[in-house]
Amino acid sequence: MRSWQTAGPVAWEQRFQAMVTVVPYVLLAALAGLTVVLSPDFGLDLVLCAVAAVWNLVFFTVHPPWRRRPGIMAVFLTGLIVIGFVLAARHAWFGFYTPALYFFAFRIIGWPREVFYIAGVAVVAGTAQANGSDYGTWAGRLTWLAVVLANLVPMCLLAWLTQLGARYFAIREAALDESREANAQLATALADNAALQEKLLEQARAAGVLAERSRMAREIHDTLAQGLTGIVTQLQAADHAAGDPVAWRRHHQAATALARESLTEARRSVNELRPEPLETGRLADAVGEVAARWSARQGIPVQVTVTGDTRVMRPEAEVALLRTAQEALANVAKHAGDAGRVGLTLSYMDREVALDVRDDGPGFDPAARTGGFGLEAMRQRIEALSGTLQIESEVGGGTGISACLPAQLPEVPA
Repeated sequence: MRSWQTAGPVAWEQRFQAMVTVVPYVLLAALAGLTVVLSPDFGLDLVLCAVAAVWNLVFFTVHPPWRRRPGIMAVFLTGLIVIGFVLAARHAWFGFYTPALYFFAFRIIGWPREVFYIAGVAVVAGTAQANGSDYGTWAGRLTWLAVVLANLVPMCLLAWLTQLGARYFAIREAALDESREANAQLATALADNAALQEKLLEQARAAGVLAERSRMAREIHDTLAQGLTGIVTQLQAADHAAGDPVAWRRHHQAATALARESLTEARRSVNELRPEPLETGRLADAVGEVAARWSARQGIPVQVTVTGDTRVMRPEAEVALLRTAQEALANVAKHAGDAGRVGLTLSYMDREVALDVRDDGPGFDPAARTGGFGLEAMRQRIEALSGTLQIESEVGGGTGISACLPAQLPEVPA
């Protein structure tokens, strides 16, 4: 039911409250005064006006909770319609009281029962407008009926259109509420997703830091720690050979050579922390520069070959491949000192970019090799970017390392 408390905006309800509190009484008072002036027999009319006012006061004005009870409101409006009909039948000017009756019928009785009360008010209005017709003749009766229908049809049609508008408004409000709820849920989901992405990014950064620390720890263990151990061993041997100048000089020269090698390895490790070649050129140029420096330092020729159309890759991919090249060349220097040449090939393919480093050194048996973490560090770095690392070697047959990364890496959450 479209009760007066819930239907329509707050401002409209406030106006409705003022209307039902004042307007019916003002109309009754004005019409009663007009009856006293125009009708010599006004006693019954004044009594009926007083009854209508008291009826309105008792059932509606002083008992607001009764307005939520359809049964009481039906009795209330039926009584007003009956009183209004009697007054309209006596005097035509009481038709001016019907706006108050229409107002009550449209507002306090729910659909579809309100149609019957609207029809009753239309009868009151038609009776007032046809007042003076000769109801003893068919012409008078038909005139009254026509006037009643002229009031009833448009008012019932208005009630139906009002109901359609109310339904449309309710459906629209429900849709808006659902939309607001969906937007709120979407906003919450987006906020949760952003928080999750931030958390994943932090975890990825932390994992990258830990991986790099692990790699550097392995590198230090395999280079600096072993070099320092060798230096200490040679110095201790030199102390024991203090009485033998030739032996002392040999151990001293060995310790000096180990110190120089350890210093070189330390500088190489520091340089790997910041791949400067990538800051000034593409990956192909950076790999060529690294290979040239290594060749000049080790005295081993390196042939660099680039195939396919060079293109810019994501920074983490270029860094991974450059570090792989540096690590592979360092392994050649450490484990393949007898190598006569090294080949380094960078291949740009449609969906992949591959780096191959091969030497003609003594090689090794991958299944039997233990110790050292350089190869494992390379594998972890490449596989972390959805790539693959393959190692091919045999005793006396050289060593080949092949790293392959997808041309387009999966997006990192941002």
